[in-house]
Order: sequence, then C-alpha cells, then structure tokens
Amino acid sequence: MKANVVLDAKGLACPMPIVKTKKAMNNLEAGQVIEVLATDKGSKADMKAWAESTGHQYLGTIEEGGVFKHYLRKSSKDETIEKKHPNVINNEDLEKILGSANDNIILLDVRESAEYAFNHIPQAISIPLDELDERLSELNSEDEIYVICRTGSRSDFAAQKLAEQGFKKVMNVIPGMSKWTGNTIGLNK
Repeated sequence: MKANVVLDAKGLACPMPIVKTKKAMNNLEAGQVIEVLATDKGSKADMKAWAESTGHQYLGTIEEGGVFKHYLRKSSKDETIEKKHPNVINNEDLEKILGSANDNIILLDVRESAEYAFNHIPQAISIPLDELDERLSELNSEDEIYVICRTGSRSDFAAQKLAEQGFKKVMNVIPGMSKWTGNTIGLNK
C-alpha cells in the first residue's frame, strides 16, 4: 500500500503513537495517506477509534513481524472536528464514588488485558477497547459506567462508543490509571 508519509512510532506506548500521528496529520494535505508504524498492541484499536473521533478515515492495519502498519487518510477541514465525550470525572471523585456501596456502578477498564492483569482497581471489570463492540451485551445500559484506561484517551473513545449504543450514564475517568493513587490489585502487587 502506498502512503504519502511514513511515521515511525515503534517502541512507543499509549498515548504517544496517537500524539505523534496527530502532529504528523497536521502537516498532510486533505486526501493524503499516512502509514504509522507501531509496536504497541493497543495501537490497533487506538488508531481506529482516534480516526473515527476526528473524522479522518481509518483505512486498515497490516501486521508484519510484530509491527503494526496503520493506514489513515486525512479528511478535509470540515470533516475533522475531534469529538470528546462530554461527561468526565477525575480520579479523586471516582475514588469517593467507589467507596459508597452502590450496586449499579460499573468500573470498566478498557486497557489491554496485560495492563489490567498487572495493576487494576479491585472493582474494575476488564473489556479491552478492541473487544468492546463484541462484548457490549455484558454491560447494562441502565448502570452508571465509569470508563478508565491509562491516560483517558482509550476511555474517551470507549465512552463515546457506549453513548452511541444507547448507554445513558457514562463517565470518562481522567487522568486514569497513570495517576491513580487509590487501592489496586494485580500481579505486580
């Protein structure tokens, strides 16, 4: 596949492949294609979700020898308004809510399974972002759902997706696990 620009984001973890792609995309003309090389497994779901949230066209991903080659087409200016999920909560407020005994609260961790296994909030359920579409039936659209990831990026995409699917009480947790100071469990504990 031919690309106008190749961006090397190998060895970088979320959210850096998206940050670098966003910067590179600003230098492209509408209609041009960028090939982003990444080794972060989560980048597959991240790139697709980021492209959808910004109006850019996600063309697809090819995996070769542990490297993901993501192809995105820059849309014209009127197509590229980045959407953000409007309902957010900070870590401290989430910690207070989790301390209250409310059975209708779901804490949804959308990080990769390995990230979750090593360190997560005890009440959190794991549904990685790239599995969310297939596993929506595991969630109740009437529950309050607090979506968390490492930095708030993947959780933002997941919160938007849930809202589009009719979930009414969805909150994105910012800044997420990277700054979480509350209780955690996992393999590194």
